[in-house]
Amino acid sequence: MGKTITKDEISLFPVEEYTGRIFEIQTVEDTDEAVDYLSKFELLGFDTETRPSFKKGSINGVALIQIATDDICFLFRLNKIDFPPALLRLLTNPGVIKIGLSLKDDFQSMGRRLKFKPQGFLDLQKIVNEYDIDDISLQKIYALLFNKKISKTQRLSNWEADELTEPQKRYAALDAWACLKIYEELCPIKKFI
Repeated sequence: MGKTITKDEISLFPVEEYTGRIFEIQTVEDTDEAVDYLSKFELLGFDTETRPSFKKGSINGVALIQIATDDICFLFRLNKIDFPPALLRLLTNPGVIKIGLSLKDDFQSMGRRLKFKPQGFLDLQKIVNEYDIDDISLQKIYALLFNKKISKTQRLSNWEADELTEPQKRYAALDAWACLKIYEELCPIKKFI
């Protein structure tokens, strides 16, 4: 039987905080600069956020794409910039590996805005069982590896708001950064890319 952890056990851990720099991308010009920078990296953390819908049958498209290095996270506000060509190039570049979790959901959400074929993605859910980890949520995997908890208090906030709050930005950055950290912890030598 693989490693698992309960919510009660996680609740005893200290809360993880993202301490890196965050850049909120709200223009095409800023997207070009951010993608130029990110394209220099072999591995990136990746996540998305979508404004929740509380109406049955109503589903929103992705509002935010978060892409992180070890110390910087870029928050691409798709509700303001849509899919600029540079961002699309990064998301379809097989040479830059974007590491996420439950990517099928992210791809579906992005597909509501624009149909394209994401390339160069690695889903942590597909590799954690190689390390005897049975839990597949970001919060549980992170807790098992680092003995810290990732707060989910901002998950259902409005990701299409005119201005994101500082807690929203930190939450979003942490999720993308945590995916990168999990991969680096599990695969310092063995690579799945």
